[in-house]
Amino acid sequence: RDWLKSEECQKHLEFWKEQLKGNPPGVDLPTDFPRQANNGSSGAVVFHSIGTDLSNRLKGLAQNKGVTMFMLLLAAYKTLLHRYTHQQDVIVGSPMAGRNRMETEEMIGFFVNTLPLRTRVAPDMTFEELVMQVREVALAAYCHQDVPFDKLVEALQPERSLRGTPFIKVMFIYQNDMERVTLPGLEIEFLPAVTDTAKFDLTLWILDGGHDEGLLTGIEYNTSLFERSTIERFLQHYECLLHGIVSQPAERISDLPLLSEAERRHAVAEWVPPATEFPEGVCVHQWFEAMVDRFPENVAVTCGEKSFSYRELNDQANRLAHYLKARGVAPEVPVALHLERSLMMLVGILGVLKAGGAYVPMDPSCPAERIQFMLEDTKAPVILSQENLRGRLPELSATVVCLDSEWTTISAERADNPVNEASGDNVAYIIYTSGSTGKPKGVLVTHHNVARLLKQTEHWYHFNEQDVWTLFHSYTFDFSVWEIWGALLYGGRLVVVPYLVSRSPAEFYELLAREKVTVLNQTPSAFRQLIWAEETAPERMPLSLRYVIFGGEALELQSLKPWFDRHGNEKPLLVNMYGITETTVHVTFRIIKQADLTSGVGSVIGVPIPDLRICLLDEKLQPVPTGVPGEICVAGAGVARGYLNRPELTTQRFISDPWSNQPGLRLYRSGDLARYTAKGELEYLGRMDHQVKVRGFRVELGEIESALNSHPAIRESIVIAADGPGGSKRLIAYIVPTGNAPTLAEIRQHLLTKIPEYMVPAAFVPMEALPLTSNGKVDRRALPAADLQQTVSGQAHVAPRNPTETTLMDIWCQLLRRDSISIHENFFHLGGHSLLATQAIWRIAGTFQIELPVKVIFEAPTIAELAEAVSRAQPSQRTVIKRRRQETDGDEIMSRLSQLSDGDLKKILRTSKD
Repeated sequence: RDWLKSEECQKHLEFWKEQLKGNPPGVDLPTDFPRQANNGSSGAVVFHSIGTDLSNRLKGLAQNKGVTMFMLLLAAYKTLLHRYTHQQDVIVGSPMAGRNRMETEEMIGFFVNTLPLRTRVAPDMTFEELVMQVREVALAAYCHQDVPFDKLVEALQPERSLRGTPFIKVMFIYQNDMERVTLPGLEIEFLPAVTDTAKFDLTLWILDGGHDEGLLTGIEYNTSLFERSTIERFLQHYECLLHGIVSQPAERISDLPLLSEAERRHAVAEWVPPATEFPEGVCVHQWFEAMVDRFPENVAVTCGEKSFSYRELNDQANRLAHYLKARGVAPEVPVALHLERSLMMLVGILGVLKAGGAYVPMDPSCPAERIQFMLEDTKAPVILSQENLRGRLPELSATVVCLDSEWTTISAERADNPVNEASGDNVAYIIYTSGSTGKPKGVLVTHHNVARLLKQTEHWYHFNEQDVWTLFHSYTFDFSVWEIWGALLYGGRLVVVPYLVSRSPAEFYELLAREKVTVLNQTPSAFRQLIWAEETAPERMPLSLRYVIFGGEALELQSLKPWFDRHGNEKPLLVNMYGITETTVHVTFRIIKQADLTSGVGSVIGVPIPDLRICLLDEKLQPVPTGVPGEICVAGAGVARGYLNRPELTTQRFISDPWSNQPGLRLYRSGDLARYTAKGELEYLGRMDHQVKVRGFRVELGEIESALNSHPAIRESIVIAADGPGGSKRLIAYIVPTGNAPTLAEIRQHLLTKIPEYMVPAAFVPMEALPLTSNGKVDRRALPAADLQQTVSGQAHVAPRNPTETTLMDIWCQLLRRDSISIHENFFHLGGHSLLATQAIWRIAGTFQIELPVKVIFEAPTIAELAEAVSRAQPSQRTVIKRRRQETDGDEIMSRLSQLSDGDLKKILRTSKD
């Protein structure tokens, strides 16, 4: 105890404080089973022997470089951990034996202490550079090893959790059998006994038996995290890496081999595209015309009370096509569509395709600056719009055609099919996605890209003329391509969902039942709202669904439990389809079953569509081992032509396929991470760059930062995505002002002129400077937590003035995770969005027992305004909670009650008879 207080001990502590500053995370290995708060300590050991030839070559290399075998083998271990995790800050624990400095008259002896050995591991380093760094770190640690690890933790006060030892998740032990440490009556044996426990995620230990015996390696691992087969592969990769090191020690660590030749051949096995009966030259509108011939009187599309048969839709589109052709629209000519959801929107899309052109969808709610950019980028000579939207268009030389006010003129054109001048290789549409440079980028997708998507998925879905689809998504989101043509290329019926209905899960649920929809496409965020709408409906309405198809963002499987509990596995089938705009909507297919919820799998995305090929590659475009995250790279017939007017970006993302013998085959680098699990499942892991998904929309954080930095009072900014309510993503902006910081309301208004509202951050954090790492990059880990209690309007806080406003504020605070809200704050300015708005309306309707449509919160977005709407609302026939079954699980009741407000609970207690 006296020594721990001594000046010498304090010097040792200062060394470790410097070594471990920043509270570095441990090595976060990809696991086979979910990492939970406490995975327990069940363990097992796998052994693997390394022959004498490799062992002796390693010893020769160590001697040549002036390092010990411990240092060499630890550097190899850190290389493997880096390659598995992509982490550049790698901490490995190692036991160190030494004379106990805490000697007293009664105690003198020997002890084993754990040292956290922290090393920077960068992919561009050579192995020689890394082993020299490991040497320096190890020697420095030896000089300061006297501080017991538990005292070090006590002094540094790292963030504690039930997920393992602070700083250290993996260990490394090397023992030379010829140099066992022995004291009179005591032999220190580092190698763990074969037990059924594991203190760390992984412990790699190596016993060096000398020149004649080689190396014996073993891994003690936590069985609640890893499959045995994963650990066996890990040891094989370690040996393969050692072979590469002795052969090329000056090689960059990112280029050292991990895979055996057999694994490499399997990872890049030659892919042969399937034969298809569908002619490559056929255009989408020609396939549609074949359906018109087969089902002329079938209803093709409905919107509210209006509808078109296949014949009527084709005739209207033909008239528009002739009109457009006469005005110069031809193959490769872009035509902008600036239209609200309606039947005429479908006429516009088909009319452009039949004229040979490529349609460019533009959401009328987008900022004028963004629309102007897209029009200038495409140089679209014609814009299809409507009279009430014409004033929102910029002054350009393009011809504006209003389909409503000018339809009398257009309808005078012929109704026969125009002569087709386009081919399958011509562009069908240009959809713009967010761009990291601040400018959105247009993706060029051909007719063949779209047609083969439907053809190559027929064997899974068997779509037909009896199917009813919803056009739920904006036509600026490529999910709409699947929705539109999945219906119209098979004789089915497409239901155009009005925007406000798409924002109201209760009304959308009623629409699904009323229209007898059979194929539903949803982002997971939207489907969570639909699950709740069905659960809280006054009466359960029968659904006709055959399929629910997910896309647009990662799927959290546990969110599906209430749905499976009510509907089971078979009807409807739930399908997860990973996809990218640049590879034409969908890439993979995976049926989700109720058993998946208890299997421990993550966001599994299944197998590729037959005419596509997926490779998981590292930054050097080398295949990664099973279990190791790699970039999803896609080749095949779905890969789009590239980006409009962006040749450098096209060259960067659409590359020649290095693993194919087929000439001209391209590989699209998605920027998404995935891995193959031990069971062969393809699991989606998220983005590898600064791109995120916000309610299904692909958002480049760099585009938001560019918009922020264009404000004259902002010097620099950075935007991150944090977890928000209901599993959604919440955007947080950190800004450094040039002088006096602009008000948050001013910043928000500035952003709304440049980017869509879904890209506007929910919170803004002013800072004097952005924190930087040692290499000069922004240190995102050091950013402070956002203060979500800030007011956005810049006005003084006004408290509720009556019980209604008080109740509304309580509901808003729960949803927006705030302590208090001024009655004049705008719901959407506080970080609310359409999905949260629907939850607010449900809670308000249930609490006050009134009928309240979702559109009210858009029209009255403050508590003061909404309180007046509540006072005018009609009484409701709905109940907050209804009894769904005679026997209800008590835990489920408690879980549901814990999510309710005090007002809801009081109402239940007053009315419940259960």
